[in-house]
Amino acid sequence: MAMATIALPLPRYTVADLEQFPDDGNRYELLEGWLLVTAMPGSAHQWVVTQVASAFHVYLGRGRLGFAYGGGGAQHGVATLLIPDVLVTGPDVRPGRPWSEMTERWLAVEVLSPSTRMYDRDYKVRAYLGMGVREVWLVDPWARAVEVHRAIGEAPDVVRETLAWRAPGADAPLTVAVAALFDGAGAGD
Repeated sequence: MAMATIALPLPRYTVADLEQFPDDGNRYELLEGWLLVTAMPGSAHQWVVTQVASAFHVYLGRGRLGFAYGGGGAQHGVATLLIPDVLVTGPDVRPGRPWSEMTERWLAVEVLSPSTRMYDRDYKVRAYLGMGVREVWLVDPWARAVEVHRAIGEAPDVVRETLAWRAPGADAPLTVAVAALFDGAGAGD
């Protein structure tokens, strides 16, 4: 005798629903109402995130050209809230404003890890670009490279030597030696 299967609809969530989730170290994000849950990143992952955020913080001149947020929120409507490892915004997007009001998003950076690489590459890049983020970097510690995404459906540039990024209104670009992002990170997630 075959067992009958019951198709249950998967729950959909809003940004307001996330406030009810536990503060348990997991990262809870929403993509068009679908819940994405990933484990707390490891120390090697966070080392690379700190390297990237620090380079932007210095380059942006403490808000003169813009701001770099570690773990900032990219919200779109009531059903999408993504949390890039680093979010770079314009100078008018000052700290203290709610994530929902921050619409001038220049760059989202995701450092790939075993628990996030599928979401980051297959779903989040397209979502970021679709919500108006101008550029998305996927920092890949295993390939020791950075994928630079600028448009949906376009192949990314894969950078292994030196990244260059210019803030609107800046005299010179930020240049980052890709290998230096991984120096001292050690092994692991």
